[in-house]
Amino acid sequence: MSWKAYSNGFKAYMKLERSLSGNSIEAYMHDLSLLYQWMSKHNPNVMPELVTPDMLSAFIQDIHKMGMGDRSQARILSGLRAFYKYLLLEDVINDDPTELLEGPKLSRKIPEVLNYEEIAAMLDTIDLSEEQGHRNRALLETLYACGLRVSELINLKISNFYYTEGFVRVIGKNNKERIVPIGEEAVQQNLYYLKNQRSHLNIQSGHEDILYLNRRGKGLSRVMVFYIIKKAAEQAGIKKKVSPHTFRHSFATHLVEGGADLRAVQDMLGHESILTTEIYTHLDTNFLRETLLNFHPRSTRD
Repeated sequence: MSWKAYSNGFKAYMKLERSLSGNSIEAYMHDLSLLYQWMSKHNPNVMPELVTPDMLSAFIQDIHKMGMGDRSQARILSGLRAFYKYLLLEDVINDDPTELLEGPKLSRKIPEVLNYEEIAAMLDTIDLSEEQGHRNRALLETLYACGLRVSELINLKISNFYYTEGFVRVIGKNNKERIVPIGEEAVQQNLYYLKNQRSHLNIQSGHEDILYLNRRGKGLSRVMVFYIIKKAAEQAGIKKKVSPHTFRHSFATHLVEGGADLRAVQDMLGHESILTTEIYTHLDTNFLRETLLNFHPRSTRD
């Protein structure tokens, strides 16, 4: 089979069997096209099933020499691994040539985090007398109460909001569902928004079940959520770079600092791997110092 045939099969596999998003599929296909272009130049007669680990290693070295960043290299390697996993599943190959490839060592950059006082200050800046004030307060409360991704927030459905039971059903990455508890304050803010603000909108067809709507009765965009958060941060006098992910990170960090089980946090965030959740276990140095002074048998206070 040709590169194109394998590529088409891989694309169908990602869409139908793995249910990946369009953006993820596009990224994987781009990574595979880079390998194809490189192979066409250096090994033009070699089909995908005959590519060797040495060839792939040379490819990775070349994209490094081109000045491609470590994260880009790691993403490309991830795409190639997905492709050869597909070939394994299809019994095209017996051994994975990417198995022993080493990618660049990536530093784990810890995102910005807000303390509780900063979160509260941002929430307090919301002017409830404004037309969309209660909506903005409700969505920020939900973002912090549940640690949602911005895409999950804007697609949150009324039918998946179980107010009495105190949880929401979230559709996460790759259409995976999870149940996330939600606190009483966020519940009350959402109920007030539904009864006193959303109910007065002229809701457009297809958006009847979307929880957070704009003034035209349509679902919010990602950009609008970023704007709401940026405005609240500025009005609260916060100099940090704040985004929807900052709320998600703060949610997880505050849970872990409060003693929550890491597995429970993993489930609430919708992470497939516990390794992804571990980035949220960073604690400030004062907390670490107090822990050492209080619990280490050889520690003494100044």
